[in-house]
Amino acid sequence: MIDYLPKDIQAGLDEARKRDLRRRSRLRVLAGEDVYPILRFWETGFTLDADQVQSLRGLVDIYDGARHLYQSLIVASDIDNGELVCEMKRSTPAHDQAPLDYARDEDAPAGYLPRG
Repeated sequence: MIDYLPKDIQAGLDEARKRDLRRRSRLRVLAGEDVYPILRFWETGFTLDADQVQSLRGLVDIYDGARHLYQSLIVASDIDNGELVCEMKRSTPAHDQAPLDYARDEDAPAGYLPRG
């Protein structure tokens, strides 16, 4: 088995792999004004293309297309095999409405009519 590939062939294979990951993933990370496609995503982190961004830390938003999924805090990032590996300290799911301060009764009316 061949353990060594010429540098130009290895670079071409790596670029094709990254392009395929970018094309398949709809996930994006929004850091300030910058938007980067997420190559791989797991519970405690994700990877970005190291050619697009060299380091990333702080509070970011993660989107699936136009849908806001998470607000995450990145505490560490490191480049590994052409990918920027970002580790998240926390990842809070985004909600489309504010949480309630009370438990809603199952049989509660949808609204009240004024006394007439």
